[in-house]
Amino acid sequence: MLDFSIIVPCYRDDEKLLQLLTRLRQFSIQSMEIIVVDAADSQYCAEICDRFQAKRIVGKPNRGQQLLDGAAQAQGDVLWFLHADAQLADDAVTAMTAAIASGAIGGYFRFRFAAPRARPAWFLEQAIALRCRFGVPYGDQGIFIARAAYRQIGGHAPWPLFEEVPLVREARRLSKFVPLATPIFVDARRWHRDGWWQRSWENRLLALRFMCGASPHRLAARYRSKIRT
Repeated sequence: MLDFSIIVPCYRDDEKLLQLLTRLRQFSIQSMEIIVVDAADSQYCAEICDRFQAKRIVGKPNRGQQLLDGAAQAQGDVLWFLHADAQLADDAVTAMTAAIASGAIGGYFRFRFAAPRARPAWFLEQAIALRCRFGVPYGDQGIFIARAAYRQIGGHAPWPLFEEVPLVREARRLSKFVPLATPIFVDARRWHRDGWWQRSWENRLLALRFMCGASPHRLAARYRSKIRT
């Protein structure tokens, strides 16, 4: 039986964190370590972590560094990185366990928008699946990886945005890093608020600028100013 360490970066998303930890405790995992890296130093987050026996680390609002800090203290065989607003399928743990048993060092879940959905959701999900096939899945897809492989690669980049890109690229070079058929449900509240096409277009522009060599730190500042969380 694999031991899982679940690392969750959190920044002013305590209610979503409460829902996620409630869900995680419903899974039948013999050994499950939960590490929350709280970049807001929130008292409510501390209370939630105490309630669910999760380890809490206080950090700064830089998601890549938060993930590195959490992973540095993780003891599980498999590291599972989740955003605080992730919604999980019933067979999530079973799917990861089967992937590792088949020889993969890690992988990621299929992107799906959580309810309530709108008409563009299906089309955007297909576009994201295509991007993952030829490019890189992002952190909202529940990336998981064997702890030994993560440390061999060097972990996430210490960036506030696109921090998973070097990790995924190196994982694919190292060994099997697989897509799962099991979905992870991504909170669609920002798409509803900003507009489905507008939000997706802004995301693609950020990715294009990153591919052209723009600093992740400058892009993160643009992300915060253009697309409010």
